[in-house]
Amino acid sequence: MTTFDDILEEAGKFGRCQKRIFALLCMVSMPWAGVYVGIVFQGFTPDHWCRVPALDEARRTCGWSPADGRRLTAPLVNVSGELQYSACLQYDVAWNASALTCDAEEAEPDATPTTTCQHGWEYDYEGRQSFVTEFDLVCSNAWLVDLYQSTLNVGFLIGSVAIGYLADRFGRKMSFLMSSLLNGIAGILVAVAPNYASLLVFRTLYGFGVKGGWVAGYVLITEIVGVEYRRTVGVIYQMFFSVGILILPLAAYYISDWRWLQVFITIPYIVFLVYYWFIPESPRWLLSQNQKAKAVEITEAMAKENHMTLSKNIEVTTRTTALKFKQTNLNALFCWFLWSRFTSAVVYQGLIMRLGILGGNVYLDFLIAGLLEFPAAFLILFTIERIGRRLPFASANFVAGAACFITAFIPESMFWFKTVVACIGRLGITMAFEMVVFVNTELYPTFVRNLGVSVCSTLCDIGGIVAPFLLYRLAVIWLELPLIIFGSLAFLAGGLVLMLPETRGVPLPDTIDDIEFPERYEKTESEEKKNEKNTHVELMEDENEPP
Repeated sequence: MTTFDDILEEAGKFGRCQKRIFALLCMVSMPWAGVYVGIVFQGFTPDHWCRVPALDEARRTCGWSPADGRRLTAPLVNVSGELQYSACLQYDVAWNASALTCDAEEAEPDATPTTTCQHGWEYDYEGRQSFVTEFDLVCSNAWLVDLYQSTLNVGFLIGSVAIGYLADRFGRKMSFLMSSLLNGIAGILVAVAPNYASLLVFRTLYGFGVKGGWVAGYVLITEIVGVEYRRTVGVIYQMFFSVGILILPLAAYYISDWRWLQVFITIPYIVFLVYYWFIPESPRWLLSQNQKAKAVEITEAMAKENHMTLSKNIEVTTRTTALKFKQTNLNALFCWFLWSRFTSAVVYQGLIMRLGILGGNVYLDFLIAGLLEFPAAFLILFTIERIGRRLPFASANFVAGAACFITAFIPESMFWFKTVVACIGRLGITMAFEMVVFVNTELYPTFVRNLGVSVCSTLCDIGGIVAPFLLYRLAVIWLELPLIIFGSLAFLAGGLVLMLPETRGVPLPDTIDDIEFPERYEKTESEEKKNEKNTHVELMEDENEPP
């Protein structure tokens, strides 16, 4: 029986056509970086303190700086072992012109009562505008920043499953285009949201389409290339997410308003709608849907663009309609995979968002962190075909976990050593996070591959929902406490990965039988090779026979 992989041998396994489609789809990963971690810049929380209207006149009259006024009106509080002027409390006195003379002295801290901010806050953001400063999401409302990121992951969770189903039901291309249209509309709505409640609604809609469309593009490109190129294009497709990570801080540096930064992130999704004329449907998916004529038409067009000629007939892949796995351990293995995905997502997203609360140059720190993602991709490409999937996957998690623990206990006085160890941790979790997707695609047959990848990503999205609360709330207690949690989760993920099967050298399954009975494929392949060898020997004997 001729399989689609056999057809690709003649049509071109990674010819000009696939390279063109691959280049177009790689662009999809770049704006997703802005959506996924744009909160670092859009939700930036600057230094802030209680606003006291009477201070405005005193500053003009006395030439005070914001720090001078804050010293008079805010009490000192203990923050992670250091005394700092409170960002959320003020002295409870009747502030007026008589109380704020140019020679006014600081209040007695033990004798003066305090209260929460009565007239809002002032921000030290030097002209930069985030949704935090616009909607006053600080102090008792700070958890609403966590909610902003979590709603995105709620959208990811629902949308990836829904669009995953649609991609297996109606095709990869159509699902990708529909998600791009939704992303363009929802992204603009986020940029013009009049209040915080509407912002959350639009943000959820935004997440609904973004991840599902990204997964549809990923599955499409891996289904139209030869088996030996599948892992490489999968890793490079994700590596363009890292390109987006590099572009984001540069864009945020020059676009100071979070709303215009949102527009900048959204515009590519509108541009992706023109892909309707430039990318085909997956012939492999069409075959799984018994649409042989259309699959032949697309494959012939691919062969023509690759300057190749088809001679084999494409046979329709048998479609199994029920997912009744007979392997008793398979469902358990999928569960291990789900949990490893959850933990990788928590650690990866948590470490990225942590850059926004460290107090350094967030643009430079983010840029350096983005550069670290490229070595991770190259390490994956170097190891997965030589060593396999399971060992590098687990090792990356263990390295990330160890680095998180070590970083947490390195004193700030050893800044460069702390930075180097933290970078190693970021490298490890990036490698693990990128391996999750392409290993996942190797576990499902064609007709449910998109849905299977999407369903497994749900725990990744749950991890994304949890990560902001773990980071921002625990960091209030101790800045390094999130690292302890992230390190523990990374070690857990590494242990779970070791329980997965090795998929190196295993062909992409087309049917349920390919998963339940892999030995059948191995036997068939062995017999075919034996027959080819026998045929070759017979031909050699015929050639050597005297005329």
